[in-house]
Amino acid sequence: MQDGPIATGRPSAVRSFDVVVLGSGVAGLSSAVRLCQASPRLRVAVLTKGELSQSTTRWAQGGVAAVLSGDEDSTDLHLADTLAAGAGLCDAGAVRVLVDEGPARVEELIALGARFDTEASGSLALAREGGHSRARIVHAGGLATGAEVERALVAATATSADAVLEGWFALDLIVEDGRCTGVHALAPDGAAVRVEATHVVLATGGLGQLYAVTTNPAEVTGDGIAMALRAGVPVADVEFVQFHPTALHHPLMPRPLLSEALRGHGALLRDGTGERFVDELAPRDVVSRAMASRMMHQGVDHLWLDATGLERFAERFPTIAASLAGIGLDPATDWLPIAPAAHHVSGGVVTDLWGAAALPGLWAVGEAACTGVHGANRLASNSLLEGMVFGARAAEAIAGGASGGTQSGVLGALFGRPGAGGIPVRAIPGRVPGGGTQDGTQDGTRSDSAAGLDAAKLRGVLALAMTAGAGVVRSASSLDDTAGVLSGVEARARLLARDVAAAELANLCDAARAVLVAARTREESRGAHTRTDFSESDPAWRCRLVHGDLGED
Repeated sequence: MQDGPIATGRPSAVRSFDVVVLGSGVAGLSSAVRLCQASPRLRVAVLTKGELSQSTTRWAQGGVAAVLSGDEDSTDLHLADTLAAGAGLCDAGAVRVLVDEGPARVEELIALGARFDTEASGSLALAREGGHSRARIVHAGGLATGAEVERALVAATATSADAVLEGWFALDLIVEDGRCTGVHALAPDGAAVRVEATHVVLATGGLGQLYAVTTNPAEVTGDGIAMALRAGVPVADVEFVQFHPTALHHPLMPRPLLSEALRGHGALLRDGTGERFVDELAPRDVVSRAMASRMMHQGVDHLWLDATGLERFAERFPTIAASLAGIGLDPATDWLPIAPAAHHVSGGVVTDLWGAAALPGLWAVGEAACTGVHGANRLASNSLLEGMVFGARAAEAIAGGASGGTQSGVLGALFGRPGAGGIPVRAIPGRVPGGGTQDGTQDGTRSDSAAGLDAAKLRGVLALAMTAGAGVVRSASSLDDTAGVLSGVEARARLLARDVAAAELANLCDAARAVLVAARTREESRGAHTRTDFSESDPAWRCRLVHGDLGED
């Protein structure tokens, strides 16, 4: 979208590493830690626009889904539950990797010092969440799992990485001779820096800030996905934006989650009249759609979660109890106001089973990636697990000398070799971004015609339009209306001074257009994508929609 630079002049400095990891969530830090363990000779840097511990991971409540030794559960059941939630679009091979390797990654995290909740017997406490047929979710601090996972990984990264670049903003990928060789970045002092690397790992998270109500922190602006789109790197499945059904209806942002673990322990969903209206343990897309329908029918902006029947609430869910107490709610007596909030995008940069993207030298892990694990709808508590598993796999591939992708997983389908599950791909015509890259050389002045414009205000306009027209439910007309708003935002954004706020807005605009184009193209309802004008799933659309160069002859 953006057609000018942020900083003036050419990069004033060059930093060089073997591997640069962009982002500091569970996926990025899992990659960094494993790289340092597997190959100490590699110079590894973690570049993050916030603090090392400031990521979506720290907000994750529910836990990590894994079948640990001694469980009556089985990895086959975990695989089956994941495939069912994915509504026919999971890559079964990727899911098999996830469920088979996940337990070992959990054990490794415990070895790094992560402390998960235990029963009186000393065994790990296991919870059940929506879409899971068994209790297999390990959690920490009641519902502060993400914070504990992040704490353990941050500590390990701080003592092992060659450089931790906090407060750095990655602008665009550097592509030379058909290979990714680093990123253009902005240092904390405003200097433009060329960060060179043999390998770049995108672990920048999702795009939750596209929406006015989200559980994601303010930093989650689709940066990695937008950089890939501008470079023509294949990106898929971004129409499948999952909304968490039970975010607390309150002005706090990011919206506090009332975890699915509450419903797993017996909390009930009630409408404005107090009636139950949906199976509380159904997958998230089912619950969110039911809530959106009921809210529209009753003309209300929120519904209720009734947790009054749960015993020892403060002891079992201390994090949520503290949040509720802070705003004057007592779950023992009060029904809790809830509404769906943007939570997780199932797609991202297309990868193989080792995290390699189509562009040699580029890797993607975590929410920024499309591994095929989630399909059309992520199963609860599989996201931290995906970051741990595929972050480690990317590190192992890099440490082992890999330089490009394999014809496996979703990436294999681009070469006409659909992986397990046989999901074919379909190219979306045209290039998504409306403008050029962000690493140009114009100065950072602003035109007089931009007077009164503000990146934050434009971001708010876009978020409101996306929530209304491309949220839990969509239609051709709502998507077209939203695209019209987006075009207006893009036109105004080009007049802004080049700073980090403008760069984030540009990334959001590019990510928004990718979501809108894919959602407009997919004429069916499937998983987290619901079209009121195409209300049923259609076998003809059992395919992956891909932006970017498919590498066809």
